[in-house]
Amino acid sequence: MMAGFMRAAAAVYALFMVSMTGADVTGDDWVAQSDAISLRVLQGYGEFIPEDISAVGLEPFDDDIIDLGKKLFERRQASITALRQYVESQREGVEDPRVLQDLDILDASLADDLETFRVEHDALLPWHDIPALLFDSFQGLLDPRNDPARHDAALVRLEKYTGAAAGYVPLVQLARERTEERFDIAGLAGPYRGEVQRALDNLPAQVDGMRELFAASQLVDWEPEFSQLESQLASWADWTREDVLPRARADHRLPAVVYANNLKDYGVHASPDRLIRTGQFAYQEIHSQMRTVARRIAARRGWDEADLATVIARLKERQIPPDRVLGVYRERLAAIEAIIRRENIITLPQRPAGIRLATDAESANSPAPFMSPPQLVGNTGQYGEFVLVTRNPALKGAAAQMDDWSHDGMTWAVTVHEARPGHELQFAALVENGTSLARALFAFNSANVEGWGLYAEAIMLEYLPDEGQLFTLLARLQRAARMFLDPMINLGQLDPEQAVTFMIEEVGLSEAMARSEADRFTFRAPGQATSYFYGYMNLMRLRTETELALGDRFNARAFHDFVLSQGLLPPEGLRRAVNERFIASTTNRTSDS
Repeated sequence: MMAGFMRAAAAVYALFMVSMTGADVTGDDWVAQSDAISLRVLQGYGEFIPEDISAVGLEPFDDDIIDLGKKLFERRQASITALRQYVESQREGVEDPRVLQDLDILDASLADDLETFRVEHDALLPWHDIPALLFDSFQGLLDPRNDPARHDAALVRLEKYTGAAAGYVPLVQLARERTEERFDIAGLAGPYRGEVQRALDNLPAQVDGMRELFAASQLVDWEPEFSQLESQLASWADWTREDVLPRARADHRLPAVVYANNLKDYGVHASPDRLIRTGQFAYQEIHSQMRTVARRIAARRGWDEADLATVIARLKERQIPPDRVLGVYRERLAAIEAIIRRENIITLPQRPAGIRLATDAESANSPAPFMSPPQLVGNTGQYGEFVLVTRNPALKGAAAQMDDWSHDGMTWAVTVHEARPGHELQFAALVENGTSLARALFAFNSANVEGWGLYAEAIMLEYLPDEGQLFTLLARLQRAARMFLDPMINLGQLDPEQAVTFMIEEVGLSEAMARSEADRFTFRAPGQATSYFYGYMNLMRLRTETELALGDRFNARAFHDFVLSQGLLPPEGLRRAVNERFIASTTNRTSDS
C-alpha cells in the first residue's frame, strides 16, 4: 500500500524550506529543532516517491518521478533502517519534551513502514494501478491552486514517464518488471480480481482526466507525448488482462497478517473481533436516537408514517437540482460558521473554505466526498477544497448517480465533516499554527484525521435543524456500520454483496454509494473504514477525561483549539499533551485568578 511511505514523503517541502532559508535550528524554537531533525529523514523518503512531495509544494521535486527500479524492496528497507539509526542518534542532548516526542513519532513511523513493506513483500504479488498513479501525479502538479510557473515541470515528468527523457525507461515497463519478477514466488497472493477489473474499467476516465488537466494548464506541445503515454497505458491494460487477471485472487480477503497490519497503519489498535462487537453495539444505539428524531420530523411535517426508513426516504426524495447543489452547500457553510461563532465552539480562520464538484476521474479514484487539503508549507493563500462527489463512475447509467449528498438534510452533515469544523479547519490549523512536520505528517493516520471529522459532526449536532440532526446521525450510523462490516468482510463472515444489501436496506445508502463502500472494504482500502468510529471514540474518551479533571473550568473552544494545535498526534501522544499542558495550564490559570 505504501501508505506510510507516501505520508512521510509528503512533508519534504517544509524541511527543504528550513534548509534553504537558513533558519536557525539551534535556538529555543522547538519546532525548528524538530523539523531540522526530520529533514534528513524526509530527504531519504524523497528518493522514492517525489510526486507526493511535489504535491504539497516542494518545487525541486516537481519533475522527478516514482522509483520502480530493480531491488526496490531491498533499497527501500536499507534506506529506512539507516534513517531510523539517524533518528536515534539525534536524541543525545535534546531536552525539550516536545522534540523528544517528535523523535518518538519519527521512529514509530519508520518502524511501521519497515514492517508494512516486509509484510506486503512476503505476502502479496506487487501490482500497480498505473493510470490512477499517473492521474494523481499530474493532478497534484497541475492543481489550479499552484503557481502556474510550476506547470512546465509536468512536461518533463510526462517525458520521464514515457521513457522519452534520456536515461529513463517507460514507467509501465518498470511496473510490469516489478510484478513479473515475483510471478514464480510461491505463496504470494495476487491482487483481488475486482480491484484489477475496476482499474481497467476506470482507465478511460483516468486518461480523459489527465488530458483535461493538461488542456486546462495552457501548456503547449504536450499532445504528442501524451499520445505516447496513452498508447503505453493501452499496452499496460492488455498485459494486465492477459497476465495479471489470471493470477488475481477470486477471494476478496487479504492474508490475515496483511489485514492486521492495515488496521495498525490506519491507526486502529484493536482486534477485528473487538471492532465488530463495538461497532454492532454503537449501531443499535445510534439507530435508537435516529428513530426519536424521525418521529419528531414526521409529527412536525404532518406525515402519517413515522418509521425511520419512510422518513429517510421521503426526505431524500427532495433532491436539490444539480445546478443548485454548490450554492446550497455554500449556504450551509455560512450557516454553520455562524453557529460556530455564536456558540463559541472553535476558532475559525479568516480564509474561506472552497467547495467544488469532483471530476469523473476524481470520482473514479475516490467515489465519496473528500477534502483536498491546501499546500501545507509555503502556503501563499491556498485553501482546502471540499470536493463533492455525486456519482460512482464504476457503475453505468442511472445506477451511477448518488442521491446521498444532494438533499437538504445531508448537506449539514457533510459540510460539518469535510469543511468546518471538520477536515478543512483541521488542515488549515496545520498551516496556520506552525505545527512541527513530525506532528503534521509523520503522525498522520486515518484514525487521527477521520476521528476529528466524526467528532466535528458530534459537537455540532445539537445546533442543527432536525433534518440535519437526522442525517448527521445517519452519517455516524454509517461509520459504526463500517466498523463491523469491514472486518466481517475481510474475515469471511460476510459477503460483499450482503454488505451492499445491508447498506441499502438498513443504512439507507444509494446503490452507487453502497457499492463504493463495498469496494472500500474489499480492495480500495481494507481496514481504513474502521478508523472513523475508532478515532471518534478516542477523542470522546479524551474529552470525558478532560471534563472530569477540570469540572466547570472546562472550556470547549479552548479544548478544541488546543487539540487542533497539536497537529495529528497519535491518541496516547495527544492524551499526554492534554494532561500535561492543557489541563495543567487551565488549572494554573484558575488558581492564579
